[in-house]
Amino acid sequence: MFGSRISIRHVWLGAFLLVQGAAVATLDPARAEGRAAGPGASSEPSSQCSPATRGEDDRDKVAKRAIAQFPDYAPTRKVTGTIRLWGHGSAKRDFMGDLVHAWVEAFHRQQPDVRFDYRMYGTASAVGALYTGSGDIALLGEEISPAATRAFVRAKGYAPTEIEVATGSIDTNYFDYAHMVFVHADNPTECLSLRQLDAIFGEQHKRGDHNIRDWSQLGLGGEWAGHRITPYSWKTDEDFGLFFRERVLEDSHRWNPDVREYIHGVHADGSQYDQGQRILDALAQDRYGIAISNVRYARPGVKAVALAWKDGGPWVRATTSSLIDRGYPLVRVIPAIVDLPPGRKLAPAVDEFLRFVLSREGQSLLIERSDYLPLDRNARDAQIGKLK
Repeated sequence: MFGSRISIRHVWLGAFLLVQGAAVATLDPARAEGRAAGPGASSEPSSQCSPATRGEDDRDKVAKRAIAQFPDYAPTRKVTGTIRLWGHGSAKRDFMGDLVHAWVEAFHRQQPDVRFDYRMYGTASAVGALYTGSGDIALLGEEISPAATRAFVRAKGYAPTEIEVATGSIDTNYFDYAHMVFVHADNPTECLSLRQLDAIFGEQHKRGDHNIRDWSQLGLGGEWAGHRITPYSWKTDEDFGLFFRERVLEDSHRWNPDVREYIHGVHADGSQYDQGQRILDALAQDRYGIAISNVRYARPGVKAVALAWKDGGPWVRATTSSLIDRGYPLVRVIPAIVDLPPGRKLAPAVDEFLRFVLSREGQSLLIERSDYLPLDRNARDAQIGKLK
């Protein structure tokens, strides 16, 4: 059943990643963020980094290995009641519907007295359902937005609790694909750190002491020296742009004024011209540009660079392995949001359902019934710790 989701696009993706020299992730973000870069690390030219090559990146094999050591779901008690579940979906596209149906059906076999009322109307409505008392779990399609968090805090007086339930995909639309950074194919740059990305795309350089506006500031000489960097991005105040702002710019609202923003367009035949494709099409015509997009839109004339949490590496490319173990800095994380007042415990039925989702069976269904990736054991155990 795992192999049933393989497509020609995924075969092409594997070949692309192999050619790009995908790196082995050797550091998870929690440890990476706490590690000092060391004196002089930021002076390393980004064109001289050495991403380690990796071999197999078969999605299903890697994902199954990740959950092989997960425990099976073992009910801690028999529970009853109704779980009101809101989340990622719409009237036209039932993004998480197949997965949620599978989870509910499997959970019901072990907890037959629990009923579900699920309304997958979209991420935007889900958190509101929690703080208005209409929902018990908000299963989002992306990280909770700062605005949604602020609204919850205003209504409840404390922060919402996030339980990570999945890792975003490498390249599947509507399954929260990883952000990737591209340069022109002629550009010798191979690696960039989050500090450098903040200095390029942002204005406040919160991660460092200066902005980067010229390729010579990244160690490039010759014809590249003196050429101003042109950044290409999603629309900075919507969806993907908000994630990049949070993860890279440390929530700074001040972007580089030279950033060229893109939204979805329309082809002559009326079909959608995705923003990610528009971005890379523009980059292919600009030798001195740099862009945020995704490998699903890769084309001749551009190349992805490896990224690192800190100056000096380790340099990591987006692969199934590096997304699951969080070694890749721009990985997306799918949370279930719950209302858990300080000093209180979750309703028993909600607690048991989340334990099921985080079990081997729950994560196996996630692989089979969606294009999301599972958590790794460390991330899974950390989420279970929030339920105690």
